[in-house]
Amino acid sequence: MMMSKSRIATMTCTAALVLASQGLVGCKAMRQRREAARAEAASGRADVRAEEAVELGSRLKDQGLADQALREFERAIEFNPTMTTAYMGAGDIYRERGDYGAAEQHYAEAVKTAPADFDPNYWHGYALQMLNRVTEAVRAYLRALSIRPDDFNANLNLATAYLQLGENAQAVIYAERAVRLNPDDGPARVNLGAAYANAGRHAEAISQYEAAAELMPLTTELLLNLAESQGKVGKFAEMAGTIREVIRQNPSALAYERLGSALFRMGSYDEALEAFRSSTKTDTGHFPAWNGVGVCLLNKYLWSQKSDLVALDEARNALRRSLQINRDQPRIAELLTRY
Repeated sequence: MMMSKSRIATMTCTAALVLASQGLVGCKAMRQRREAARAEAASGRADVRAEEAVELGSRLKDQGLADQALREFERAIEFNPTMTTAYMGAGDIYRERGDYGAAEQHYAEAVKTAPADFDPNYWHGYALQMLNRVTEAVRAYLRALSIRPDDFNANLNLATAYLQLGENAQAVIYAERAVRLNPDDGPARVNLGAAYANAGRHAEAISQYEAAAELMPLTTELLLNLAESQGKVGKFAEMAGTIREVIRQNPSALAYERLGSALFRMGSYDEALEAFRSSTKTDTGHFPAWNGVGVCLLNKYLWSQKSDLVALDEARNALRRSLQINRDQPRIAELLTRY
């Protein structure tokens, strides 16, 4: 069959249009590929610059040049906002400076970029704990321990966090684990002792405090904790001896008041009164010592067959002083009303 010349011309024109259209599509695709290649190259250069900044920041930090190091870590983050090592480097500097707010922000970003890494989760928990955001800290430590269950510091800090929250059963679990991991660490023993004491397990607490005393200096905290548990199991003479060591090292209103409490329970009432009075002289606002003075003097009044009215008057004054400092003491208010 023969086609007319006009029909052939029409088909030729149509084919030309199709070919032209294909050419436009090809040019557009080529431009997109070139732009993608340029973006990829730029991204690659940014990654290289970020890595170089982190390496320089690490060297500067090792040299003690923290300000310059911090600038390099922050510059690396600008080049590559997903660079975990840059966030960690900056976070460490902020933490070492005591700027826990900035440290927490950087560690939180590090966790986002590397959620399965131990260090970002652990140090995020540490910063949160230092900011007293304890519930959040617990969650961060648990994430860290899910990655590395036998890390000593994470177990120890998690136990401390649970103690802060008053969750004593949980505190015992992780404090025990910390001691198993490092039985020669004195602070870990103190932590476990505190966990036992809060759980009412004072005999076990004493064992841990005594073990700690062989592993670390006899700090005031350790001795006061030991004395408290000794008193709870009725070892008042040992309690008094422990508190005397506290007073020798670091006399305080609390220490004198605790000594007075031990002596009173031992039946050494005159010595107890003297200790309570020493406490009030050291800190006139320590109301438990005023209670001790008042109770000792009330006993003196009663033992005199209620003839020592001077003791009664002094006892009333001491109890009134205590209630002026802390009005929320119904037992002391009732005692004052009775006498």
